[in-house]
Amino acid sequence: MTAHLLRRTGQALLVLWAAFTAAYLLLQAMPGDAVLIKFQNPELGLSPERIAEIRSYYDGGGYLHTLLGFLQGDFGYSVETGTPVLDRLAEGLPATAELAGAAFALAVPLAVLIAFASCHSTRLRGLLLAVPSLMVSVPVFLLGILLVQLFSFRLGLVPVIGGSRAQQLVLPVLTLAVPVSAPIAQVLARALDHALAQPYVPVVAAKGASRSRILWRHAARNALPPALTVAGLTFGELVAGSVVTETVFGRNGVGRLTEQAVDSQDTPVLLAVVVLAAAVFVLVNLLVDVLFPILDPRLA
Repeated sequence: MTAHLLRRTGQALLVLWAAFTAAYLLLQAMPGDAVLIKFQNPELGLSPERIAEIRSYYDGGGYLHTLLGFLQGDFGYSVETGTPVLDRLAEGLPATAELAGAAFALAVPLAVLIAFASCHSTRLRGLLLAVPSLMVSVPVFLLGILLVQLFSFRLGLVPVIGGSRAQQLVLPVLTLAVPVSAPIAQVLARALDHALAQPYVPVVAAKGASRSRILWRHAARNALPPALTVAGLTFGELVAGSVVTETVFGRNGVGRLTEQAVDSQDTPVLLAVVVLAAAVFVLVNLLVDVLFPILDPRLA
């Protein structure tokens, strides 16, 4: 187990390095120059030499210097505001973590409900299994707009502006949770079907166990590993989904920060956001690998 964990940790660090390198190279190759956009203004009276100095300051001194800075927790400075990138991330991260955590907490029970309901009801099985495909096919921005139209303008249940902290979370959480729950529900439903087709199921049924007991006590345990893998993957996607969701609902989080950085070509901020998203993805999947042997001792 220790050797497996060390191997997976090494792979995780390699993935983080690859994500940093790819993001750095792509951002450097991106057309446009954020420094020129902000500082090449005749009213500022800056000479080309001074602009070149400012550019070298924000570029971080090259790849190795930037990489060492990231390893030490120094993400550089935002071109847009001139403040440390770490401070800007610290301002937006709590709101995004709150949104992503609440969305994931809602997505998992929703996926479990759909998957288990499809196994319980043979009449509604086809309809229930079609629900995840519909959920995942709706664009996030469109889903957010539709939810605002329905719950805010039509039903008047959630205020568009103002409201309590909980009310401000309802629609963004639904917008993120619905598409995230879809792949989990699909994989869990297929895994339950596979588990129910195993030879042990008729044996347990012959001993007098009801279908509900077989489903929840026996099949669910064998169906969890693949569903847990997909859940880990989708949790990593919540950071990407928050970009659109926070923009639609005007929330000041990492997603909104990313949208502003793209508009201003603030490459230090964009690089930090990419590495942050990769770190969340890697850590969650590393946690899933640790949980696998607990759920299924055969994998230990």
